[in-house]
Amino acid sequence: IRVLHLKENIASLAQLLASTSHGGFPVVCRPKPDHAEVFQGTIKRLELCMLLENEHLFEPETNDESFSSSHLLSYEKITVEKLPNLSRLTMLLNRYTTDPRYQQLFINLEPYINKSAMSVQAHFSLQRTYIIFRTLGLRHLTVVNPQNQVVGVITRKDLMPFPLEERLMLQLAPQ
Repeated sequence: IRVLHLKENIASLAQLLASTSHGGFPVVCRPKPDHAEVFQGTIKRLELCMLLENEHLFEPETNDESFSSSHLLSYEKITVEKLPNLSRLTMLLNRYTTDPRYQQLFINLEPYINKSAMSVQAHFSLQRTYIIFRTLGLRHLTVVNPQNQVVGVITRKDLMPFPLEERLMLQLAPQ
């Protein structure tokens, strides 16, 4: 499972985007130093790409929680529904993964995550999960355990056999 943290390293984030084609990622945080990481929400790949195009958002790692909030992107800017310039994005991801400066820079994802993202328990009914996907038009759904720790992600592709099975049942029922 590929998860992101509220405060994410730029080089690690660039490496993740360059090495996967996932459309979204669960975001986790550790509520207290001695606690396990828990699910906080999700963030889409396109939103991450928009954030990485804005280097003024990058900050050095801080031990306290004081990330600057004066450099936030507006909702309109972050939710643009256009595809990023792929050649520019590839160049940026390459620079972020190879230039050592970006190993020490971080981005605060907290203002940009969907904190009301749906999640289901690990033993939730697959049929009900399919209904949730169809009803809400979801692309992915985070799976958590009873302690709210991320244990998986279900995508629409994972549920593709369900509509086929449903159609077959409808076809065979009258006969």
